[in-house]
Amino acid sequence: MFWDQVAGVYDIFVNVINRKTHQRLKEIVSALIESEDTVLECACGTGLLSAVIAPRCRQLTATDFSEKMLKKAEKNCRAFRNITYDQADITALSYPDGSFDKVVAGNVIHLLDNPLTALRELNRVCKDGGRLIIPTYMNQDEKGKTSGFAGAVGKAGADFKRQFTVKSYRQFFLDAGYSDVEISLADGRIPCAVAVMRKVIR
Repeated sequence: MFWDQVAGVYDIFVNVINRKTHQRLKEIVSALIESEDTVLECACGTGLLSAVIAPRCRQLTATDFSEKMLKKAEKNCRAFRNITYDQADITALSYPDGSFDKVVAGNVIHLLDNPLTALRELNRVCKDGGRLIIPTYMNQDEKGKTSGFAGAVGKAGADFKRQFTVKSYRQFFLDAGYSDVEISLADGRIPCAVAVMRKVIR
């Protein structure tokens, strides 16, 4: 699996290549977490967001499809005692309905064959009145041109299934039935838009 292969070097991308974006991303996400929250994080990677969510919440369940990414996250976040780790498929989560106050899924929607299936699962496990927090890289400019980053990563093996601008990213959630979509942009070399919305009661 591509993500198992890059787990050992992914932090270079996080901390060096796209540092400005990720510093702002951490600020945006951490500000949305409250002290009594139980949080599910899907696609936690090497723990970029786990490390800012854990100090602010009561309990964090950090998951990833890649076993090696999950092990790296556990190593990077070993100082925190309120994190449990679970290898999980974002499109078929094992948690009961309404389990979490906040559900975070960072930089994964654009990689999925079935992002709407994942979104339904994230919505399902979120408590009534809870929030979904979904950051995703903006890999297309306003003229519809795919970024060089998306092309390079695709050639390396991480195929981007969808190309988003801020406008089309918002529309993705509106089309999925969310009416209160708030977007914050973490700007940098590879910008990241953070979509925040309340759970939709189906």
